Formats: sequence, structure tokens, C-alpha cells
Amino acid sequence: MITLRHASERGIANFGWLDSKHSFSFGSYYDPQHMGFSALRVINDDSITPGAGFATHGHRDMEIISYVLEGSIAHKDSEGNVEVLPAGEFQLMSAGSGITHSEYNASATEPLKFLQIWIQPNTLGNTPGYQQKNFGQAVGLTTIATPTGENGTLQIKQNATLSQLILAPKSEITYQIATDRKMYVHQVAGELNIEDQQLTIGDGAKLTDITTVTLVNPTDTQATALIFDLP
Repeated sequence: MITLRHASERGIANFGWLDSKHSFSFGSYYDPQHMGFSALRVINDDSITPGAGFATHGHRDMEIISYVLEGSIAHKDSEGNVEVLPAGEFQLMSAGSGITHSEYNASATEPLKFLQIWIQPNTLGNTPGYQQKNFGQAVGLTTIATPTGENGTLQIKQNATLSQLILAPKSEITYQIATDRKMYVHQVAGELNIEDQQLTIGDGAKLTDITTVTLVNPTDTQATALIFDLP
């Protein structure tokens, strides 16, 4: 079964400095029909004005992935990591037994746009950790995060895999899903058709009880999506 969630149906939080679209319940946005999907708990599409950001705050027992779409993030945490994430970078912060951090728009003049993704770990009280990498923009399926950290991927504390899909114009890819697994697709750029259902920017699709799915880019421009393989 394929269940679509269109971008226009997401929750909204706007504080002036932050404009955020919530694919799942988060903060003051609550929808009992959209509390997450398997271990995937949060996808927030955040836009932050120049110089603004999230002051120091804490997390515990959550795998937090940031993917920078435009601009750059200035990151600082209680584990001593002080980093700048430019556009195209993926960051995985494992909150584990507890971590505090701040995230700001690193620019005083340019806006910041990034996806904030939370995945629940399958073990609690882990040692906090930090990973950051640019996986490039190669056409096809690029694995970003895995439970083992194999082949240079980010190592996530959950039996889940995150991949970046970039499809050239007028092309398609067939994806195999294990019988006991679920899949979630978040559309980042361009358009995709999943079994004749259209995804545009910000749309999401839950896939359950499906073993083979074909994703098609029917347009004349490149399409980008994040693919979550979930327990």
C-alpha cells in the first residue's frame, strides 16, 4: 500500500526567524494520524533567516540527521564538536545518554534551508556521537546511513538505511523492499511518480506490504528524494 502526504498538508510553525514545515507531529503541531512512521519520527523542512538559529538545547536517545539544502549551519555541541555544514552535507548526531547543541545560520546575509530528521534508536543510553559527510550528487542511489557504517556511510543506531536518490530526466529505478520492511520517500527536488502517484517537493509517501516499487522521473529536469528503509 502507498499512502501519500502532500506538502500542503504538513504542519506549520512560523516564528519569524524560523519557518518550519512538519511532516509528522512536532512541537505545537499535533496530528494523531501523523505521529511518525516506523522508527522515523520527524522530518522538519526548516528555513532560518540570516544569523538566527536554535540556541543551546538538549536531546536524549534520538538519532538526529540534518541535510543542508541551501546555505550553511554553524553547529556546536557538548561533546566538543564545532563545525560548519555547507549545502550538500549530511550530519548525524547520536544524542544517546544526553547531548546539548546549538544550530545557527552561519551566514549574516544568506538564508539557510535544511531538513531535520529524527529516527528513534533501537538501543537506549548510548554514548553520544557526531558524524558529518558530503556524499556528492551522483545520479542514482547513494547510501547515506546504515546500521554498520559500511562503505563510508554514517553509522546509525537503528536497523534503518537512508539513501539519496537522484534521477536523471525521463528515467526510472526499481527498488526492492524486504517482506518485513517499510519504505518512506521524501521528495527534495523535482518530481517523481511512484506507481502512477505523483510526488512534488515536500511530499512524502509511506510504502507498506510492497516488495517491488518503481520510481519514475517523468520530467525534463533532475529529481531528488530521500529514501528510508525502515523496520
